[in-house]
Amino acid sequence: MKAVRYHTKRDIRVEDVAAPSDRLADDQVLIEPLVCGICGTDLHEYVAGPIVTPAQPHAYSGAVLPQILGHELSARVLDVGRAVTTVKAGDRVSIQPLISPRDDYYGRRGLYHLSEKMACVGLSWAWGGMGERAVVNAYNAIPVPDTVSDIQAAMIEPAAVALYAVDRGGIRSGSTVLVSGLGPIGALVLLAAKASGAALIVVSEPNPNRRALAKSLVPEAHVLDPRAEDVPAFLRVRTEEGVGVDVALECVGAEASLNICAAAVRRRGTVVQVGLHMRPAQIDAMQWALKDITVEATWCYPTTIWPRIAAMIGAGIFPVEKIVTAQIAPERVVADGFEALLDPSGRHMKILVDMKASA
Repeated sequence: MKAVRYHTKRDIRVEDVAAPSDRLADDQVLIEPLVCGICGTDLHEYVAGPIVTPAQPHAYSGAVLPQILGHELSARVLDVGRAVTTVKAGDRVSIQPLISPRDDYYGRRGLYHLSEKMACVGLSWAWGGMGERAVVNAYNAIPVPDTVSDIQAAMIEPAAVALYAVDRGGIRSGSTVLVSGLGPIGALVLLAAKASGAALIVVSEPNPNRRALAKSLVPEAHVLDPRAEDVPAFLRVRTEEGVGVDVALECVGAEASLNICAAAVRRRGTVVQVGLHMRPAQIDAMQWALKDITVEATWCYPTTIWPRIAAMIGAGIFPVEKIVTAQIAPERVVADGFEALLDPSGRHMKILVDMKASA
C-alpha cells in the first residue's frame, strides 16, 4: 500500500509498504484513512527530529522509525475484531490518536493523555493516517454523525487541543479573552472562545495573512499586530476599569507572546499555556505574583472530548473547517504540504492530505 513515511530530519518519503494484516486482535479496528491533517508536531519532526518519533522501539507500542505519519484523521471502518462493539464495518470515524495503558496511575484515573508511556497514532504507532490502511484500538475509533463531514472529522483532533485550552481557562458567556498567536491551534482557540460565549475577543498576531484570517473567522474580534500596537494598553481601554482580560491564551510557544499574556490579563485572571515551547522562557515572576495570576498549562486533551466536539460541529457553532487553506494528494505532501507550511509568509493555515486524491 502507499504510505507517507518519516525517516529522519527533512526526509519524508511516499513509499510502498506492506498493508496491515486482516487478522485483527479482538479489540482492534482496521480502517481506511480518508482525510489527514499536517500538524505542527509533524512540522517539528520534519525540521528538527526525531523528537517524539521513536528512533528506538517505543516503550509501550514498540513502534520504531520509519513512521507512517498522520494523527489528525477521518476514516472508514473496514473490519473489526470480535470483541469490538462500538463501531462496525462501514462506519465513518474520527480517530482519537492517543494510545496508553488503561491500568497505570493515570489510566486508572481516566487521564490517558498523561501516561508516561503514551504513544500516538502517526507518531509512535505502527500505523498512521497517511497510509491507505491502518490498524487502531477500538477506543481510538470514534463514530461521527452524518452532520460531520470527513474534513470536519479530521479536524476534531486539533480542535480538541483548542477546546481543552478554552475549558482550562474557564471561558464562558461574557468572558473577556486574549488569543496570542494565530497558528492553526490559535485559530481553533479563537473559534472555541467564540463558541463558548466570550463577549470580548482580542487577537495578537504579527503575520498580516493570519490577522486577515482571524478577522474572517470572527469578524467582531479585535485583531492587533503586537509589533505595532501595545496590546495590554489596548485592553486597558476596553475592559471594565481597565483591569485587563479574564483569560489570555498563549498559542504560539514564544517567550514574547507569553509575557504579553501576563501583562494583558487582569489580577486573579488566568493565563493558559497552549503552544509548545521549544526552549525555556524568561518571565517576570514578580509580576505574576503581584497579579495573583492562575497558570493553566495544557497537554493534549481528555480523550472523552470527541463526541462533544462532534456535536458542536454538527450544530454549526464550531466551524473548524474554516481554517483549512488547502487539500493535497499524498504524493505532494512535502512540496505542497510541509514546505508550504514552513513558508515564513504564513499564507497557509491548515493543509489536509486527501488520501483518495492522486497527484
